[in-house]
Amino acid sequence: MSAVMSSPQRIVFDRVSVEFGTAHGPLRVVEDVSFSIADREFVSIIGPSGCGKTTMMNIVAGFVQPSGGTVMLDGKPVGGPGPERGVIFQEYGVFPWLTVEQNIAFGLNLAANRLPAGEKADIVRRYMGLMGLTDFAKAFPKTLSGGMRQRLAIARAYAVKPQFLLMDEPFGALDAQTRSNMQDLLLEVLAAEGKTVMLITHSVEEAIYLSSRIIVVTARPSRIREVIEVPFAYPRDEGLHERPEFGELRSHIRDLVMKEYAAQQRQSVGNTARNLG
Repeated sequence: MSAVMSSPQRIVFDRVSVEFGTAHGPLRVVEDVSFSIADREFVSIIGPSGCGKTTMMNIVAGFVQPSGGTVMLDGKPVGGPGPERGVIFQEYGVFPWLTVEQNIAFGLNLAANRLPAGEKADIVRRYMGLMGLTDFAKAFPKTLSGGMRQRLAIARAYAVKPQFLLMDEPFGALDAQTRSNMQDLLLEVLAAEGKTVMLITHSVEEAIYLSSRIIVVTARPSRIREVIEVPFAYPRDEGLHERPEFGELRSHIRDLVMKEYAAQQRQSVGNTARNLG
């Protein structure tokens, strides 16, 4: 599943900057960021809250346009959303008026993904089974727990088999055991189907366990602090967490992130003082 050096670059950030207007003037959230994600590579972006990570993902998804620089998808500038990109948000992205099976089938009914009825039903059954939702096929989201709603959102994204998975803290609302199970399930799906993944996460352990490469970004505006090649081969299992090398890498990344949190704190104090002055 990990990318090799000869793999084509599918997502390319070329000196990307993003600036938003605010009541206090322009706010630079991303500054001069360049990196690429190769075919079937799993790249995690990690850094302080509010530093611009989600903005970078939203550019790839086609929801935000950069103020400067370009983001290329398979050699073409990203111009908007597309069916080849499956986006999984931190909040539960499900339709409350559709049942579990209808939610999973939703993307399969769109013109870009339309399939014969039998094949569609097979896909819906497969992902309900993988996510432990089979017994809730006719249930509406309001009757599900928060964790089950997030599993439903993930199932719906997986079902259309996008080439790219763009994931913003997809497991953040899950309890520790369910989160661990969902990480393993994601690795199984990727091993079977092969996708190019961009993950936004605050969990150092999750980034190491899932990724082939980790990009640590700075406090706002986001710049690249360090790019880390994860030295563990796929497939992976829970025993990886107990290896000394895992602990050493976790400590190194945590140290980088905590330094950026401290920088963000100083930045926040300075901004408050300027605004009060």
